[in-house]
Amino acid sequence: MKPLGIGMIGYGGVARVHGIAYKSIPLHYGFPADTIRIAGVADLKEPAAQAAARELGAETWTTDYRELLARSDVDIVDICVPNHMHEEIILAAARAGKHIFCEKPLANTVEQGKRIVQAVEESGVKNQLNFNFRYYPAVTRARQLISAGFLGRVFSFRGCFYRSSYINPDKPLSWRLSKQIAGGGALFDLGSHILDLVYYLLGDFGSIQATVDTLIKERPVAPGSTEKGPVDVDDIVLMQVRMADNTLGAVEISRMGTGATNDLKVEIFGEKGALRFNAEEPSWLEVFDVKDPEQPTGGMSGFRKVQAVGRYDGQKAPDWSMAPGFVGTFVESQYRFLKAVAEDEPASPTLRDGLHIQQVMEAVLCSSEEKRWVSIAKYS
Repeated sequence: MKPLGIGMIGYGGVARVHGIAYKSIPLHYGFPADTIRIAGVADLKEPAAQAAARELGAETWTTDYRELLARSDVDIVDICVPNHMHEEIILAAARAGKHIFCEKPLANTVEQGKRIVQAVEESGVKNQLNFNFRYYPAVTRARQLISAGFLGRVFSFRGCFYRSSYINPDKPLSWRLSKQIAGGGALFDLGSHILDLVYYLLGDFGSIQATVDTLIKERPVAPGSTEKGPVDVDDIVLMQVRMADNTLGAVEISRMGTGATNDLKVEIFGEKGALRFNAEEPSWLEVFDVKDPEQPTGGMSGFRKVQAVGRYDGQKAPDWSMAPGFVGTFVESQYRFLKAVAEDEPASPTLRDGLHIQQVMEAVLCSSEEKRWVSIAKYS
């Protein structure tokens, strides 16, 4: 791989995970340490930018992301800022000819997403949205089995993503609880991930019927404050889904799942078999094959765990026998994008893929408000 310079824009919690991944890629794939270089970091808060540069060993820091776009040694910008800022930064990066790696979701609205996709595709820069859960080995194996026809006709599916991150009513307001900044709540934060997994495994969405609700409608305006402000984003989403090929499914999303840490599951039921994936057991894919003889005849019919583990092509370490973790999915996601840039190959998932998920989320909100099924016409 040719050497590449990274400019990181925004440095909060998830950006630090991106940084870990960039530092790890040369070790994972056996490249010289200077193959991937974090050239600079931008953050609106000066102390955060300075700290980020120290942590990442970046050559420079700034509070103005445009300074990174002007640098000739920045090939790729990695965008980890609140959702409402994505459009401005992506459009500026596209004009500057920088390849773009961006955190999900794509934007706050479909119209923003369309402008983003048009700009990056007209500029010709490589672009990828960080739907890193695609890179769990069990998900990769599930896609292989589906593509090979293991399930036959898919009858139905269900997916869920539950966390307990907002069950405390004293958790104060933040940008993730503001529709103007985040675009949505659990739907955008968690739902974009589970919706992308369904899209990745089963194809385009066709229509949605959904209900969204805000379970804690006001929160403290600051830690320890007695003053409260309104929450205008969703806490929970329940939806029925019809895919473009008419397959029916159900998806549940909540940040109010008491006791859940990262309870992300997908189950797919077909005429020839079924698949189950649980993100808390990322090395395993549960598989049911209807050809297995049933127990009354002495068979061992039932779901079995199929070993997926970390067989990432070309990866030197950790070896395949080590269970992959959350950071590992970032490593693989970012590595694939860097490889696409270095070798002039298509990147995936693209921001256009992210736009489809944006369309689905907007249809969810429309369905809940208007209490009807809403069709989804994929952007072209």
